[in-house]
Parts: sequence; structure tokens; C-alpha cells
Amino acid sequence: MPSRDLLTRAAHAVRTAVWWTQDYAYVSFWQVAGLLLPGGAERFTEPADRRDPPVVLVPGVYESWRFMRPLAAALHRHGHPVHLVPALRYNTGTIPEMARLVAEHLAAADLRDVVVVAHSKGGLIGKYAMLHHDPEGRIQGVVAISTPFAGSPYARWIPLAAVRAFVPTDVTLAALTADLVTNSRITSIYNSFDPHIPGGSHLDGAVNIRLRTPGHFRILSDPELVPTVLAALERTGPDPRATGTTR
Repeated sequence: MPSRDLLTRAAHAVRTAVWWTQDYAYVSFWQVAGLLLPGGAERFTEPADRRDPPVVLVPGVYESWRFMRPLAAALHRHGHPVHLVPALRYNTGTIPEMARLVAEHLAAADLRDVVVVAHSKGGLIGKYAMLHHDPEGRIQGVVAISTPFAGSPYARWIPLAAVRAFVPTDVTLAALTADLVTNSRITSIYNSFDPHIPGGSHLDGAVNIRLRTPGHFRILSDPELVPTVLAALERTGPDPRATGTTR
């Protein structure tokens, strides 16, 4: 008869496999659905009942803005103008390059007092933009979802430059990790199981919030995500009311 320890490990393996499958089913569905749904980025920029701050949406690597369309639509329904950066395309460039494109878009559109709402790599881009490309203080803060702030050891085994940027010893990533001051302007949202970021997304000095839905991508479907992001938008602005907390 199998031991209790063996049964526990087997149950954990099955549960993890299910979470992996659900995560990739979610990302596959929304990568396709985002292309088929009508309406482009311009529909989200001018809500009838405008609320500040405006949002700039930055997706993760190999993601177009359409992958985050459900979140964009939800924030728009709550009155926040949601701006996209078409030049990012599928976000395969370097973090500094993509951060420069975000900054150029802010300047060209004359967007001010914005909050970057980002998934995965997008959170690193937002932090880099605040540090190196925002002399006028256009970005008030970043709300990062499942962002590999400390990188991922798995990136070493994937022979793609866009992914290897997440190796923990990468020069750009190491420099971002070393900067602790900017973390006070970041809200990091994550969960207890992220198959791509085994070390998690907890960020020292930031507002850290853990949700229940497992998965690197499926966290975007968590029923608490939109209320959590809306609360972060209220908190992140010219006069932030909270930093360095964990829920």
C-alpha cells in the first residue's frame, strides 16, 4: 500500500499538472480571441465618465495588447482611460528598448500622471521606464501582475533572446533588482503558483498582493484582479497612501 507521503506527492503532481494545463489553455484562448474581437485600442482611451489616473497597458513577452483586452475593458468600464503602445507589437525587444518605446508614446500623446498596468515582462519595462526614461515624471507608478522581478532560473534553458533576458544574472535585470527606491511606486500582484517564476514576484518595498488563482497567465482571470487593480490605481498617484505592505 502506498505511503501517505507518496500519495501526497502524487496528489501535488496531479494538481500542478492541472494548473499548468489550465494556464496554457487560458493563454491560448485569449491570444486567439483577442484577434477576433471587434474594436481596436482607440475605443479604450476616452471613457464617458473619466476617472484618473489614466492607464498605460504593457503586456508580457510574446503578448500583444489584445491578450490583456479583458482587463483593459474592465478598467475602461470603471472610467479609466486605457492607452496602448502599438509600437511594442509582441514585446520581443530588450527591456531598455521597450521602455524607450513606452516613454516615446507618453511624450507623443502628452500623457501625464499615468499608471502603467503590466503583465509579466511589462512590469520590468514599467520600472525601467520610471528609472531611465521619465525625466518629466509622467509615470506615477506601476501595477505589475506576475512580473519576474528577480528573473527565472528556467530562462537559462530556453534559447530565445527575448526569454533569456529573464536569467537572474542578466545585466539589465540585475540593475533593476538592485534599485530598491523605485519599488515604493510599484504594486506587485501575484499568486502562490507561477510555473514560469518559481521564485515568485514578491518585491521588497512594494505593495505586494497575493491572489488565489494559480498560473502565470490565468491570474488575469482571477475575480479579485480588477478590484485589486482599481484599488492600486487609487493608491498609486501623486500622493500614494501606502507602500511596503503585503496582503
